[in-house]
Amino acid sequence: MTINFDTLKASLVLYGLNAIYAILLLAVGWYLSGAMQRFVTRLLSVTHRVDPLVTLFVGSLVRYGVLAVVGIAVLQLFGIQTASLVAVLGATSLAIGLALQGTLSNLAAGVMLLLFRPFRIGDDVEVAGKAGKVKSLSLFMTELVAADNTQILLPNGQVWGAAIVNHSVYPGTGEVKVAFPVPAGAANALADRILKELRNDSRIDGQAQPTVSVTKVLDVGNPAAPILELTVSAKAKPSEAGAVRQCVLDHASALLAAA
Repeated sequence: MTINFDTLKASLVLYGLNAIYAILLLAVGWYLSGAMQRFVTRLLSVTHRVDPLVTLFVGSLVRYGVLAVVGIAVLQLFGIQTASLVAVLGATSLAIGLALQGTLSNLAAGVMLLLFRPFRIGDDVEVAGKAGKVKSLSLFMTELVAADNTQILLPNGQVWGAAIVNHSVYPGTGEVKVAFPVPAGAANALADRILKELRNDSRIDGQAQPTVSVTKVLDVGNPAAPILELTVSAKAKPSEAGAVRQCVLDHASALLAAA
């Protein structure tokens, strides 16, 4: 068997050049896909008429579309005809479908989440056992930010297939109720000071005015200075009710210490 080294050398040079072209094409395609994603995202954001969730999803769709075109171009560079590739994929569709069923289900779930939009960017949600603010929605993943600023990535299939609790759709009010003992002589002054602070607090619901009242007598051992129970009632956003409650306690403690 005679080896034609000239032909072998020419083939190696040809395939070597094609490999270099393929690497360059992949690098350019990767950069171009990111640039197109950023361009489409900025273009849709400028209009202020497109929901941010749709903007992120379309940007992700454009990026993967560019990468798919680049992949086909690389295959054709090595002489692989797309028609032959489709035929091969068709012959092995069962194996590919089983291998990619999770990915395809995530893609389909992403489309359904985009169409029905059970949440928007910035919403407080609980889904698939996780809780946080919605950061983004891509073709395959939903990103949440937890209360401790931790990133949570959930496959879209899990998000669409689970119960979604959205705390931002019907924003209600959280009740703040704090009771503490005060000397009878300081009750009125303390109530006025706390009430003034609550009315100036932007976290308090303005439609439900806060109240401070004496609810019971705790100790009458000293008739001249009995101990009363002062109860503070107010309404705030559910996420801020705990902070307002603690603020009332701290303010009351400071006033009692100064009295």
